[in-house]
Amino acid sequence: MQFPMLSKCLRLQMICSESPETSQQQIIQLPDFPSGIEAFELCAKFCYGITITLNSYNIVSARCAAEYLQMTEDIEKGNLVYKLEVFFKSCILHGWKDSIVTLQSTKSFPLWSEDLGITSRCIEAIASKVLKHPSKLNLSHSHSRRVRDDISCNGAESQRHKPTNKGWWAEDMAELSIDLYWRTMIAIKSGGKTPSNLIGEALQIYASRWLPKISRKVKANKEAASDSDSDLAGEVTSKHRLLLESLVSLLPSGKGAVSCSFLLKLLKAANILNASSSSKMELARRVALQLEEARVSDLLIPTLPHSSDTLYDVDIVLTILEQFMLQGQSPPTSPPRSKLGLERRRRSRSTENIDFEFQESRRSSSASHSSKLKVAKIVDGYLQEIARDINLPLSKFIAIAETIPDFSRLDHDDLYRAIDIYLKVHPDLNKSERKRLCRILDCKKLSVEACMHAAQNEKLPLRVVVQVLFFEQARAATAGGKVAELPSNIKALLVSHNIDPSRPSGPLSTTTSIPADDQWSVSGPKSPKSRISTLRMKLAEDDDLDENYMNPDGMGRPSKFRAFCALPTRPKKMFSKLLSINRSASEKN
Repeated sequence: MQFPMLSKCLRLQMICSESPETSQQQIIQLPDFPSGIEAFELCAKFCYGITITLNSYNIVSARCAAEYLQMTEDIEKGNLVYKLEVFFKSCILHGWKDSIVTLQSTKSFPLWSEDLGITSRCIEAIASKVLKHPSKLNLSHSHSRRVRDDISCNGAESQRHKPTNKGWWAEDMAELSIDLYWRTMIAIKSGGKTPSNLIGEALQIYASRWLPKISRKVKANKEAASDSDSDLAGEVTSKHRLLLESLVSLLPSGKGAVSCSFLLKLLKAANILNASSSSKMELARRVALQLEEARVSDLLIPTLPHSSDTLYDVDIVLTILEQFMLQGQSPPTSPPRSKLGLERRRRSRSTENIDFEFQESRRSSSASHSSKLKVAKIVDGYLQEIARDINLPLSKFIAIAETIPDFSRLDHDDLYRAIDIYLKVHPDLNKSERKRLCRILDCKKLSVEACMHAAQNEKLPLRVVVQVLFFEQARAATAGGKVAELPSNIKALLVSHNIDPSRPSGPLSTTTSIPADDQWSVSGPKSPKSRISTLRMKLAEDDDLDENYMNPDGMGRPSKFRAFCALPTRPKKMFSKLLSINRSASEKN
């Protein structure tokens, strides 16, 4: 070892002094040297007076190597550690891109970088630059990230390449690993100057950088796991899970800071990655706060093959709907326990998110009436989609439908479509199950077209068909302002069902598009004879069903409708008069 190297490196002096004196050459080994060959060569060049080149890519390795060799001011003034610190403070920390690159390079030397304060100082520098003018930042992700403007070492801006992308800070930070990104975003949020919507857009940019192909990656990992790389596949999935849970902990507390669609995409990824229940529950609560913005396609969250036989995770949607309805009720005195269970987070959440959960559990926020009307339409569209799942249990279908209060559905046309689809896909439902399914349907809220379809729907229970026929005939009798021609007993019956005989029926809802095979095939108004024949067919079917259920003594159990048919003649005359009124009205037209 030559003298210039020993004169500047205290560690080498100590090693040589401890070695026995000998005339032979000695080989000094540095097994725990933190940096590579390039960093050691840089230190050696400095000792021999050779010019060295420093930049944001090698400053961290050079600083760690100089610290390891103890090239400090104690052994010689103006040593390498001092010069590297001057370069780091005056150049690296003043440049935006230099701070980003240097921070990312600390991943190779995490412990050394933390002890030397390189990581924390880079994070502070980045956060301070973002906090200077947060209101002037536009985080549009539509521009290319290739054209950037870096601040040079002397602080002057490069004039040759002017920046065209105004979303520079969020897109540059998206290159950071999740641990460093999380710490930097916490520093930016703690500054209190950056609007929550800009924080939310920055998180969406980061998620679009790392999560768009998550489902395909997990699928590939599962295929690899079936061969021999199960440990590697599990490690990759664990990293993605940590990334997702970190993003959830960074979500701003303000309503509308991120879109409902983005939250539901995170929830889909959480299901695929089997994220913690606390992360899923937090996403469900946030989605519930702005559920009226959701789309039906966003709510179709797939289930994992090994977790359920159904295509979609109906339980998490049910949790979202329950959270949405709880907004109008008195808040509990303590945060509610998650139905999905409680698991320990792999990383601690920020103080802001903990405060947000506590405030949300105690805040008495009420979902507006208009938002409930919108959510009702969304839920009915969702029911039409999940009804096509042959493995969907009837209880879950009904549970989803019943979460929405009755007043939120101005009409039941979309709900009837969902019920009709479920009956087609599940033809093996018995009579009691079909009755249970149709109890959620209010025939008074069906449009004329829906009633015409339901009156001919052989899959519906007999009671529903009778109710539909009755209300359809009653409305036909009142068409054209002919309320006076309606018999008094019919009008009294309509009033008893909260129906205004003078009020026209509402139009058919067209908010949800249904495939051709699921649409109502109604060629036109059917004559009373066709309706009567349909009713007779239903009565015959009901008689056959009742004959199949015989008591041990051979006596058949009379059905409720058979008891209804066994009433005195006056109700029958009332029903026949109702049909005759409709017949006369159709003849006049």
